[in-house]
Amino acid sequence: MFTPHTPQEIEEMLKVVGVETIEELFEKVPEDFRFPELDLPEGLSEMAISAELKELASGNATTEDFISFLGAGAYNHYIPAAVDMILRRGEFYTAYTPYQPEVSQGTLQAIFEFQSLMTELTGMDVSNASHYDGATATAEAANLAYHFFRGKRKKIVVSRSVNPQYRETLRTYMQGLENVQVLGDEPAAGVSGDLNKLLALTDKDTALVIVQYPDFFGRIIDYTKLIEAAHSQGALVAFVFNPTALGLLKPPGEFDVDIAVGDGQPLGIPLSYGGPYLGIFTIKDKYVRKLAGRLVGETEDETGKRAYVLTLTAREQHIRREKSTSNICTNQGLMALAATVYLSLLGKSGFKQVAELCYQKAHYAAEQISKVKGYDLAFPETPFFHEFVVSTPEPVSMINAHLQEHGFLGGYDLSLDYPEMKNKMLIAVTEKITKQDIDDLVAVLEEAHHD
Repeated sequence: MFTPHTPQEIEEMLKVVGVETIEELFEKVPEDFRFPELDLPEGLSEMAISAELKELASGNATTEDFISFLGAGAYNHYIPAAVDMILRRGEFYTAYTPYQPEVSQGTLQAIFEFQSLMTELTGMDVSNASHYDGATATAEAANLAYHFFRGKRKKIVVSRSVNPQYRETLRTYMQGLENVQVLGDEPAAGVSGDLNKLLALTDKDTALVIVQYPDFFGRIIDYTKLIEAAHSQGALVAFVFNPTALGLLKPPGEFDVDIAVGDGQPLGIPLSYGGPYLGIFTIKDKYVRKLAGRLVGETEDETGKRAYVLTLTAREQHIRREKSTSNICTNQGLMALAATVYLSLLGKSGFKQVAELCYQKAHYAAEQISKVKGYDLAFPETPFFHEFVVSTPEPVSMINAHLQEHGFLGGYDLSLDYPEMKNKMLIAVTEKITKQDIDDLVAVLEEAHHD
């Protein structure tokens, strides 16, 4: 253990406090709990502990060592080297709270550019300065809708094809609100993609309807009628979107949704064992006063130069619970910067190319896998982006174990969240996957079936 104080310094501090030994500082603590014996190994040098940690880390399976077909909300995209190099610049290692614009212009401008890119991507009017991840952004959408109706509408209707983790987070958030019901994703609702059940639940007591686009199973569903029906009841509609898919698909704003949220992890952010990620939150203009999190605006200083400031909300609305619009008091500033750099590097044509590669490679993979005996597409008639569900001849856990032996991270076992979906695997394909990777995967699946 590193102790920064010399014996002389410790003696001086004890003298000021008025005691002779460090042990005297703990006299008020019951004796049995003062200095318990800890079964700790002998200390190691920095060189030795570094070697030991590297050995432990080598036991982890990463996408650098395995070819990954695993998605379900976090995706293995290629990240240009420039993204990380720019993030590491000292100018961006500032305090996360840019309340003082005179010393935070760089941070504020970076956030403003992020907001601008998010509105461009989604076709929505306003973007905030981000949340923690897609799950908290989804829950904050429900929070916004509840407060927009001043708590008078008590129903949140959510599709069962929304990411299960997002739905769990949503329910956790709603626990603190009086008599709020979260409906629509009960097991009986199934996973067929039929919107009639959601329509039947939407009425004058509904604050928000939440759907995913593409949905958790990768399917592209036209929600136009659902949105029209929800709006006819006065309810708001939120899309949970995959940002990469918007390189090809119609943006949420063109569907006339009220809120569009998503996880920005595919935009230049590594998988990193689950985080930190980036929650995207965009809205129509009319809801900006209920927007959770920060909003950066562009203005002019007293000399007429362009400047950036936090706008619309006072500092107290971020740090004082009774004044806040949300319990989110910070933004993922460095992650928002990563997404900004990533999108800026790719540009419109590059981003569209990434989306097209994902789409084309996923459809090639689906076609080839469905040719293997015992494997079929679970939703063969429904269009999809870069994820699709495959019915497997054996439990997914067994197939994934076999794939891992051959250097593959297989798809997500849907029975973990959907008990009725036994032997159903959710496969994700990104631009990093090559044709050879897909052909090799198919060969291993054929071999597994013959075994």
